[in-house]
Amino acid sequence: MASTVAAWPMVALGEAMTPVSRPESVQVDKEYRLLGIRLDGNGPFLRETKLGAQIAAPTLWRVEVGDFIYSRLFAWRGAFGVIDDILDGSYVSGEFPTFRPLSEQIDIEFLRLWFRLPSTLATVEADCTGSTPLTRNRFKEQFFLAMQIPLPPLDEQRRIVAQIEALAARIEQARGLRQETDGLTKLLLPRMVSNLRFQESDWTTVRTAVSADRGSIRTGPFGSQLHHEEFVDNGIPAIGTRDVQVNTFVLNSGWYVTQEKFEEFKRYQVFPGDVLATIVGASIGRFCVVPENIPLAFTTKHILALTLNDRAMPEYLSYILNFHERSRSSLFSQVEGSAQPSLNSTKVLDTAIPLPQIIEQQRIVAYLDDVQARVEALKQAQAETQAELAALLPSVLDRAFRGEL
Repeated sequence: MASTVAAWPMVALGEAMTPVSRPESVQVDKEYRLLGIRLDGNGPFLRETKLGAQIAAPTLWRVEVGDFIYSRLFAWRGAFGVIDDILDGSYVSGEFPTFRPLSEQIDIEFLRLWFRLPSTLATVEADCTGSTPLTRNRFKEQFFLAMQIPLPPLDEQRRIVAQIEALAARIEQARGLRQETDGLTKLLLPRMVSNLRFQESDWTTVRTAVSADRGSIRTGPFGSQLHHEEFVDNGIPAIGTRDVQVNTFVLNSGWYVTQEKFEEFKRYQVFPGDVLATIVGASIGRFCVVPENIPLAFTTKHILALTLNDRAMPEYLSYILNFHERSRSSLFSQVEGSAQPSLNSTKVLDTAIPLPQIIEQQRIVAYLDDVQARVEALKQAQAETQAELAALLPSVLDRAFRGEL
């Protein structure tokens, strides 16, 4: 049965750990493996390997397996860890204090886990607080050595470490399964849409689905017409690439122009049922439908707006252009540029799409809406699971150091 914290003696780290220092003058022809420390208790890692001739500092400090080190600058973010055999003989700068157990009274892994406790890091952060709320000082060695740690017998420390590591492995396995499920979820709609069966005679181009009326195809004002300094804090929203997500319209780019300025760009106004496409940059090839509750808004130069005729449902076209493998291939085969990929209205209009009768489009949209709703519900459940997994290890650590594990 686990002992309780009340029975554990409180020991200053200075009584259990001793500073070690192994400085070496940098030699120009020697290769040095240089370490960093990840935040949130994720330990040291090999940051880079350099020749001495590439290192400005005259001195580096060698670390050995079993050393406990931390970053003075980022201690408040949990930058603590133990040197393992893979990193044995690597080097750090003078900003990484290094320590060894002083006697057989502390297990180094027990100490590592203790520095992942929120309560421990709160103490570290308090010691790092600068003269103002926005400044932070380095976590000095005297603060480290003065910290009080509850120390059960060494065998109990090792038992606790073994139990925490076993639980952590199970948490990591669960996290891996959740990520795998997340990946499969992202593939679900593309697979469902690409597996829809169409007659070859159904295949045509986007042009067939677009209205012949003037202004049914439009991109927003170009840089010569609208400059960033002309945006204001509120007014008529300008639709950018962040607003056009995959099959979803989210008006949150935060770009606005005055009513007077909008009068110059009224021909770029969007309306419910328009299909929007991103045509420039990393977000290229996203499509969505303008919803019924759209406020007065207009497109910027990176967005193409299409008004459809009565041969096509906007929701159907958005599903096909976002997810159908053949249509996506047709679209991206026309992309120009590598540093700044782009499309134009002609290329989007020439993209291949299946266009069955409206009644069939309605059936497909109803089916895919149901699939998408299920996907969104699954994503929500996955997000909640991820949050639970993220909270589980701190909870386990808290129980362990209260003597309840």
